[in-house]
Amino acid sequence: MSDFLTAVATKKTVRKLAVEEIQTLSIQDATIVDSAQTALKALKDQPNYETLDSVLKFLRGPSVSLVISEPVYASIAYELVSNTLPNYWSTLKQHTKHAHALASILRNPTGIGHLLTRLRSLITDSQQKKDAGTVHNVSDFLKDTLDVLDRVTDGDDAISSVWKEIQKFSKNDIQRKLTWKEYLAQVASGRVLSMRAEAEDVLKANGVECSALTGNDFANWLGRNFVHMSAEDDDEDRLEALVELLSKILGLGYTDRFIATVLDIAIEQDQIVCIASLLGGLKAFEQRKYFSAVITYIAKQFFSSETISKDDTSVSPSPSISGAACLLNTFIHNNETLKDHIVSSLPKSTIPSLIESLASLRAVIAALAQDEEKLQTLFENCIKIFGDAVYVKHAPVVQQEALAQTLALCCGHVQRTQPIFVMMMAKSTYHVNGMSNRIGAASPRARFLGIAVGTAISKMVDKPELRLKIELEGSEATEAKWYESLTKVGDKIGSMKDLRKRQSNPVISLRSTAKPKTTAKAPSSPAITEVKGPRIVEVLSDSEDEDADLVPYSKPDSDPEDEDDDPTLVNRNKPTAPVYIRDLIAGLRDQENYDRHELALATAAPLIRRKATFGTEVVDHLEELATILTGLQNGLELDSFAQQRQQALVAVLLARPAQMAQWFARSFFSGDYSLTQRIAMLTTLGLGARELAGLKDASTDDLIPAASSFPSKQLPPHLHKMYTEDKYATTVSKLTSSMARAMLSPLASQAADTLSGPSVLKVRTFSSRMEVEAARKKPIPNALAQIVADNFFFPLTGRWWLQIRSSSDSIYASTHLLPPFLQTLSLLLNASGPNTLSLPQMTREYWDLLLSVRGLASNDKAILGALLFGFLMLLETNENKERLATDHGKELMETQAWVKMVFEGLGAGSEEDERVRVLAAGVVIRCQEVVEKYQRRMAGALMDY
Repeated sequence: MSDFLTAVATKKTVRKLAVEEIQTLSIQDATIVDSAQTALKALKDQPNYETLDSVLKFLRGPSVSLVISEPVYASIAYELVSNTLPNYWSTLKQHTKHAHALASILRNPTGIGHLLTRLRSLITDSQQKKDAGTVHNVSDFLKDTLDVLDRVTDGDDAISSVWKEIQKFSKNDIQRKLTWKEYLAQVASGRVLSMRAEAEDVLKANGVECSALTGNDFANWLGRNFVHMSAEDDDEDRLEALVELLSKILGLGYTDRFIATVLDIAIEQDQIVCIASLLGGLKAFEQRKYFSAVITYIAKQFFSSETISKDDTSVSPSPSISGAACLLNTFIHNNETLKDHIVSSLPKSTIPSLIESLASLRAVIAALAQDEEKLQTLFENCIKIFGDAVYVKHAPVVQQEALAQTLALCCGHVQRTQPIFVMMMAKSTYHVNGMSNRIGAASPRARFLGIAVGTAISKMVDKPELRLKIELEGSEATEAKWYESLTKVGDKIGSMKDLRKRQSNPVISLRSTAKPKTTAKAPSSPAITEVKGPRIVEVLSDSEDEDADLVPYSKPDSDPEDEDDDPTLVNRNKPTAPVYIRDLIAGLRDQENYDRHELALATAAPLIRRKATFGTEVVDHLEELATILTGLQNGLELDSFAQQRQQALVAVLLARPAQMAQWFARSFFSGDYSLTQRIAMLTTLGLGARELAGLKDASTDDLIPAASSFPSKQLPPHLHKMYTEDKYATTVSKLTSSMARAMLSPLASQAADTLSGPSVLKVRTFSSRMEVEAARKKPIPNALAQIVADNFFFPLTGRWWLQIRSSSDSIYASTHLLPPFLQTLSLLLNASGPNTLSLPQMTREYWDLLLSVRGLASNDKAILGALLFGFLMLLETNENKERLATDHGKELMETQAWVKMVFEGLGAGSEEDERVRVLAAGVVIRCQEVVEKYQRRMAGALMDY
């Protein structure tokens, strides 16, 4: 076969292709980019750095933009993002000029769209399963693309520049509107934010560090760009574009943060009138949402440190309230939609910020008082709802208190302008019947609010001999005078200068004892100081023979702190335990110094407890301590971080229980905290309440700092519990489990006695009187009973109702927060005791709350267990079963029927199912005991059920 092909001759030739390639490269070096087609061709031909520089210069020309809707410009954007960026970005970002040029070229809907498409493809590629043996890492490409996207969306004038570019290069009005809507869909609707978050998750999963962009940061950027764009010329098209931007941002989910940024800048630059006019161009429901965000901003920015003392019978005017009223009046001056929103929202207490802040409520009413007709309508609505029988019976106490304050403030404003209208409403059937409903209410708090408001109105319209007189004692009398003083409040419309002064002068604690560091300067002239009185003179002896017989101490062989071979690593300046609260705060904040931070956290609880009743150090820094401890992160990975922080939080709560319980309840619903931090707040409320009530148990003792003792072979208590128990079980859940066993054990014993035979056959043992007295529980002082309702219980339940009614998928109804929330309420109810005066109202409100979450409990065992424990706690705490059968017959029958259905539907499967079955059986038995004993009385009350 090899003989078939024989070489005849061999000739060596030169390849012409190599010459052509050299010529092409030389031509490419001298490429002149003068059109879009030339730029596209250059980008496709793998350009060198000089050619790329020419392309970038051409694309930044005054007559070129990727906004132009032509295929060639879309192809250029694709080449820049898909090919140029991965190849050249590491080089371009070293030259600020070129990096800025590429970012400005892509700062338009076309460029951003290709960047998002690039991110989506890279994310999808990273999630796909690769073949074995292949190495394909997209982390670097993702990081570069994110870097470019950050530069594209950087700057306070980014949105304004895109708008100008669209107006300049679009061919007609339709194209301008469509391009602008596309840009808003990318930026304001969350497409950029969501895609960037997905890319960050991929990078973190691969162990690549990247700059994180939160939703609040993005909302801040939108707010700065919005104010910058609104500050320019009042073009009709620009105003229309700004209104569209406002409408889109509403769906982003960070309305409060966006409004806060806008108002901060607008107040400083005096642009509130322009912002208010833009807000008036939105739809009605959008205006209402933005106005609620404005009220929230006022409450947090200017009145977050507000303290309401109902012991003070006078409410003084404030420049901040007048300035806030001026701000609100700017928004509602010519806006009937917002005025109607105020008139309909205040009586129903649907704005949480107005419930929590009396100063914000005063500012809103002062702004609305400029329209007398609307104010009279608001006053009339408050009168109607305040005395409604259904509202008095079922509304949360927090909302009723807010409505009482609103009614008192409105009454005072209307009295000063239209006293006849106040007299007419005071004599109307709404007020007369409402007072009857209030005085006959089952809740003591509802009765008091009716008496306080009714007495205040009566003093305004009735003659002295005809006034309503109801004698009150103690704190109720003082609080009633405080409600009466609200009718005398006459807040006026101030000016924006008051708010600007508040912004420029941040609140500084005047009681802080920390002094600023000063640099000592040498005096210009020598100072002569004459010392008077006795002096200490050093006597120098010339003879040293006197010390010759003294034997010096020998140097130690080794220093315990010199165990490290490297002397530079020995730390001889170890921090000492803080002895002042200011030192404790500084140590908690110093997370760079490991030893100082660890020592501060370890000594926080005993120091706070020791200083709580000594001086005013703790009282002056209570909220600051609570804020720092609640938001603390375990960045240094301390072993006992969670336990020590919980100890400190409980100590902070016990320092001022009434004040701090309201703070924790408010922060649980309104603060920007994680799930772990919110559960820590609930744990603080539950354990602090039990300690106030004098209840001691293992779960509570673990979180109380242990007294120092001699060392032993056993580990310290906190370490012993760490290694012997499940460290992942929360304190509240362990406590509820132990309490459930304690409550259900008598039922099990009773069932065992029933099954073991007749009682006459059993041996009865007799105990001596000494043993009986020793076994009897001694009464303990319950400091919780007086403050549990208004400071612990009702703030939690009232704000929970507000959150659930405002959002159907609220996080507070999730399986992560709802079980500990219900368990905490159960602990509060149990710790308050059966003799608490507010127990009937707490029982009614908690029973309504438990019945409302039955739908959620049917799909989740954790919620179901917490719900059944709540029912069991209600039946156990209310020892007066006759009152349960009389006042809560309907709830009792409904609970018994539903729990029976749950019990029958549960199977004897896992340990969790068995635990839930035991709880359900206990609830059914307790309900049945009440029903069987008082069934005749309940039959008459349930004729209409």
